[in-house]
Amino acid sequence: MNSRERVRRTLEYSNPERVARSYGDSDLAWAKYSTATRATEWRETSGGHWESTDEWGNLWARLDATSKGEVVKGVLDDLADVDAYELPDYSRTGDYACVSACRASAPDKWLVGSLPGFAFNIARKMRKLEQYLVDLLAEPEIMHGLHDRIDRMLEDMIRNYAAAGVDSVMLAEDWGTQNQTLISPALWREEFFPRFRKLCGLAHSLGVKVFMHSCGQIEGIVPGLIEAGIDVLQFDQPDLHGIDVLAAHQEKSRITFWCPVDIQKVLQERNEETIRRKAREMLDKLWRGRGGFIAGYYSDNASIGLEPKWQDYACDEFEREGISARYADGQRK
Repeated sequence: MNSRERVRRTLEYSNPERVARSYGDSDLAWAKYSTATRATEWRETSGGHWESTDEWGNLWARLDATSKGEVVKGVLDDLADVDAYELPDYSRTGDYACVSACRASAPDKWLVGSLPGFAFNIARKMRKLEQYLVDLLAEPEIMHGLHDRIDRMLEDMIRNYAAAGVDSVMLAEDWGTQNQTLISPALWREEFFPRFRKLCGLAHSLGVKVFMHSCGQIEGIVPGLIEAGIDVLQFDQPDLHGIDVLAAHQEKSRITFWCPVDIQKVLQERNEETIRRKAREMLDKLWRGRGGFIAGYYSDNASIGLEPKWQDYACDEFEREGISARYADGQRK
């Protein structure tokens, strides 16, 4: 069974021979368009600070050479500039030739096309988060129009990715704090659920699955994300939701969760047996030998203050115990 088949069977709950994984000899391969945008490389400024500009024209900053940083100046200082603002053009098929090349070079891998998020993730940076949340309530018509333009751009991207041969697209969109979603579930349902449903529906009509990463506690919108058509939810802090809560979602739908051992609640204990026990719990409750779980790895150990060995324990446990032969009727032998 090759990686592509393994991930497909994972999403279908059709008993892959081992748990799919995104580390080591990963079952996933990644590809991205080559569209020319406003984006620049990170550049070091005075005092060890770093700056870069993203594809939308937002200015980012960070205090070290490795972290993701944050937006310090959005491209839209004034909402009066919205109509004149030009989004990048992702409609040119030639900009996806590199994706087709990745498909040809890795035919046995599950190929993921990177998206820049959906409307929320893109628009929030243009105004910075705090102002954007105000705009959603104070200027709903203007924001609705901006979101519509972003959705049309994303439709172009999804069609081109599908034509280039990806198996799925993936968006990263951080909807939560450590305690709750950034907006009310009711507002999310009104403004964003229809957009998720339309874009996921388009992807599915083209034979493409949709993966989504989100940080924080977003339990208030997880049922809506599943209903809208998200196929895989990638959480780095699964214990914020609770493994049992995630497993309960799987009783109602074939949602797949892609997670490392929790990077804040578990890995930070720096205890080998605790980490291994959590990895087994995730396999026993979310994978169960049938699918529905991808074993993950947080790629930036430095930013969470950990030596790689702590995640290595989790990976070792996923590999030793995540074998279908160890499970019978959904239970580990």
